Amino acid sequence: MDRRNFLKTGGMIMLGSVATPSILHASLSGPHDLSGVSSALKHFGVSEEDMKRVLSVALEKGGDYADLFFEHTFNNYVGLQDGAVNRCNSNIDFGVGIRVLAGDQSGYAYVENVTIDEMLKAARTAARIATSGKVKSPVDLTVKSIKKNYYSIKTAWEEIILKDKMPFLQRLNDRIFALDKRVHKVSASLTDTTSHILFCNSEGVMYYDYRPMVTFGAVCIMEENGKIENGYAARAYRMGFEFLTDDIVDLIAQEAVAKTSILFKAVKPKGGEMAVVMGAGGSGILLHEAIGHAFEADFNRKNVSIFSGQLNKKVCSEHINVVDDGTIPFNRGSVNIDDEGTEGQKTYIVKDGVLTSYLHDRISAKHYGIASTGNGRRESFRNAPIPRMRATYMEAGNLKEEEIIASVKKGIFVDQFTNGQVQIGAGDFTFFVKSGYLIEDGKLTQPIKDINIIGNGPKALADITMVADNDKIDNGTWTCGKDGQSCPVTCGMPSALVSKLTVGGEN
Repeated sequence: MDRRNFLKTGGMIMLGSVATPSILHASLSGPHDLSGVSSALKHFGVSEEDMKRVLSVALEKGGDYADLFFEHTFNNYVGLQDGAVNRCNSNIDFGVGIRVLAGDQSGYAYVENVTIDEMLKAARTAARIATSGKVKSPVDLTVKSIKKNYYSIKTAWEEIILKDKMPFLQRLNDRIFALDKRVHKVSASLTDTTSHILFCNSEGVMYYDYRPMVTFGAVCIMEENGKIENGYAARAYRMGFEFLTDDIVDLIAQEAVAKTSILFKAVKPKGGEMAVVMGAGGSGILLHEAIGHAFEADFNRKNVSIFSGQLNKKVCSEHINVVDDGTIPFNRGSVNIDDEGTEGQKTYIVKDGVLTSYLHDRISAKHYGIASTGNGRRESFRNAPIPRMRATYMEAGNLKEEEIIASVKKGIFVDQFTNGQVQIGAGDFTFFVKSGYLIEDGKLTQPIKDINIIGNGPKALADITMVADNDKIDNGTWTCGKDGQSCPVTCGMPSALVSKLTVGGEN
């Protein structure tokens, strides 16, 4: 059972299939080597001359630009159920994606075997899709080191065997049972992923990036007087084995039990239009769904987004700043380089209430005549990059959460979410609230659960009237779906008052 949180823009979540690499025995110089390109070439079994030849073929039909995205990903899963670690699996993904751009045309092909013959076939396929009347040859390749590593690790997951991971799952299970006698069942899981990325393009740029990821969480099922409730808690970071500590076990256990136990007291409130106080952290789903996707530049370039044409215009209170950031250390959404070779960076999409930037990949940046913001991301080498969010959050305000709650006569406070989706064109969004509280006469009263929040992105943003000083990133297992691709992201915000949203509850 997949308990990850999904931020969806419609359609199915498509996960990459498993491929067998042609080289499993090769090893890199290690995650601490910020350049690592020479070792990466050996790892993938290619040479600079191979890559220059493939790029030349990719451009032989007159493409303006071409790039190669090599990926080797290891994914390991361990699960606990019924008090014992009893499930595990491992996947390996390996291949290269070849992209050619010619004007507004984009050609893409991939292969799971990086022999020169297979790569040349893929390059010719991509070239035939994107053609123009000019022939351009790639320049000499220049290795570029990553300026700053936002997810350096101490112990690589490749060095860790199954028996080293199992005790942490067992401790998490035992800790959850020890916290509350109502605990009936625990399902825990640990997933670690390591990706080796080698990128080069026809502009002569070549990078290597080592990308770790770990997800650790548990579903807690409790029973009280014949009634059963469940809650989920997890953490996800770009970290190595050093992530697993007794402290993280205790944190997840405490949170899972707290999230579950409150539901026994919770009710569904009456629905309708009302004031909503968004709690710090996971409420960042509001930013992701309400405005984040609408700020992605491909939607604006195509005049699909409701924010098309709103650049440099006031869209909300001057006290609001919204950021999409790829530079938070160890964050699930951070990138040393994006999947087009652009360095990770921090981008203000709203500054002092003004829409200051869209989120760009190479294609949209060229359209707008600016530099990419480093938001070109893809699920795997099988997919072409598109503008995607990284860590999207609102900066702190100057009020206390207590002041905001006290200002509401009747409304709700929400802080736990499971998923959401948005219609980019209209800006209408909905997301599911797992739990929260009624606000009556400026105080939190009855716990509530299982409601939907419905609204319109631009209006909800404009209706944020108060922002607290307790900004927080939610380091859960957020995964964003767009155009059939999934990408790891995070979100966050301080507590904030939206003066009016539609709450779907009891009649």
